[in-house]
Amino acid sequence: MCGIIGIIGKAPVTPLLVDALKRLEYRGYDSAGVATLINGHIDRRRAEGKLVNLEARLKAEPLPGTIGIGHTRWATHGKPSERNAHPIATDRVAIVHNGIIENFQELKDELAAEGRRFDTDTDTEAVAQLLTSYLERQMTPEAAMGKAMERLKGAFALVAMFSGRHDILMGARRGSSLAVGHGDGEMYVGTDALALAPFTSRVTYLEDDDWVVLSSSGCSVYQGTTRVERPEKKSGLSGALIGKGNHQHFMLKEIYEQPAVVGDTLQSYLDPATRSVRTPALPLDWTKVSRVTMTACGTAFYACMVAKYWFEKLARMPVEIEVASEFRYREPPLPEGGVCIAVSQSGETIDTLEALRYAKSQKQILLSVVNVPESAIARLSHGVLPTLAGPEIGVASTKAFTTQLIVLLNTAIAAGRARGTLSREQEERLALAMIELPARINETLNMEGDYRRIAENTLAAARDVLYLGRGSSFPVALEGALKLKELSYIHAEGYAGGEMKHGPIALIDDAVPVVVVAPSDSIFDKIASNFEQVRARGGRLVLLSDAQGVARLGAKAETSIAVPDIDPVVAPILYTVAVQLLAYYTALAKGTDIDQPRNLAKSVTVE
Repeated sequence: MCGIIGIIGKAPVTPLLVDALKRLEYRGYDSAGVATLINGHIDRRRAEGKLVNLEARLKAEPLPGTIGIGHTRWATHGKPSERNAHPIATDRVAIVHNGIIENFQELKDELAAEGRRFDTDTDTEAVAQLLTSYLERQMTPEAAMGKAMERLKGAFALVAMFSGRHDILMGARRGSSLAVGHGDGEMYVGTDALALAPFTSRVTYLEDDDWVVLSSSGCSVYQGTTRVERPEKKSGLSGALIGKGNHQHFMLKEIYEQPAVVGDTLQSYLDPATRSVRTPALPLDWTKVSRVTMTACGTAFYACMVAKYWFEKLARMPVEIEVASEFRYREPPLPEGGVCIAVSQSGETIDTLEALRYAKSQKQILLSVVNVPESAIARLSHGVLPTLAGPEIGVASTKAFTTQLIVLLNTAIAAGRARGTLSREQEERLALAMIELPARINETLNMEGDYRRIAENTLAAARDVLYLGRGSSFPVALEGALKLKELSYIHAEGYAGGEMKHGPIALIDDAVPVVVVAPSDSIFDKIASNFEQVRARGGRLVLLSDAQGVARLGAKAETSIAVPDIDPVVAPILYTVAVQLLAYYTALAKGTDIDQPRNLAKSVTVE
């Protein structure tokens, strides 16, 4: 989950490294550091905590040099501290690293037996010491990196800088993303295109087991000892530093961007004139698909849960949903003619990537729903269903989730149409509901004062909060609970309403707020019954429903909000915005770090 950057420049690179790290801090903020070469020697500045601490250090102790590397850390091996902060260095080499070196202990024991002293608790230091060992055996940096790639096990990306070598940087990847940026007499290497966007739009994406040598004039890519060609592509990301605009937090900005990005995504998947769905060309015939398997982690998994309802209802297809981190370890049998859909904002989530690789081994057709079309998951897939959320900086996913839902709903409609299970009239009705969705989201956002009131008066002081939903509102309840946990550190759980009486109801008393997600749909009466069960036990009820639902139950709740009316099939997308606002304003009331919640990172690239 760490962010890494390396630059060969014409002018001092430290300001550029820090600028790139600002774009990467969402990947980890336990510590940060930079290193440059000064008169052939490695010099570093590191600081525990967020990037501002490193900036303060650099202000007091400037770091010159025209070649350098930088890192922002999410800790895996070794507690957050300046001692364990990257770059990790010996007198011969400095390393920045994302991922996990699985055989680091074996390497460490071997290198310690040579007499090498380890100064950190990180797995990264095993790489630095291994390269140093090879260099001291008179290997060139190129030979040392090629040899090291033979020894390293795990999923990782790294960038190395060598003492006395102002002319080169080297990078390597296996399982984690790494991209090379091409400039005019300058070269860049970083975690992703977002890190490189301020400097260049010309990007080369490295493949698994690639290692690369960068010089001011270009780069050479290798697999083992064989030089390989990787195409240069044009990145569509803006070079301007992504800002918060007039919003207090990135998360709030991204919540408010949802009408626009939902509209942008709909433009790619929906023809408003004919009220019909259009998906990218996919290498499959939905009528011949035996089963859909969907896999993801975290918030994206809840998108899969909602999509399961849609595919089953609209396309009448058997669907299994799988937590990616568990999927491949079970080694479940997958049917011939099956489709596996992976959902990931970054397209680099290691568990989801490995789950997709397992599905490939089972001869499934691979589809991916991703926000980064050049990502590893997209490149592995037979077909890509891109979201158009734009860069998402807030660690807690918002607009990426709603655009994932848009893509999955349109795909389910397309499958239903192909299979003859969805009539033309039904498709038109759902298309119209989606066309209206950006306006309905805007209406929801205009009610922010109501969400803020509930957050401040009911949720912020709670020790525990329960969320209830039924049908496709159940995953929304799970997502609402997850958002509250992530942002406010309040213990929260989501439950299917009917499951309350099978244990969780024991938790309810007058100190436990219960958020009920209840659009007026075919099972409203069922969730109304669960609502009454909670009320009978003194639970503090927060009702999220439409005008009709609030008219029926609102007087019995401690507080309620009338969410704009929307077609029940589309309702999960709109109600997701409602639970996002509740979580945001609860965290704001508690004074937590909303954009960078403790212990979390945006892109999870380690197991």
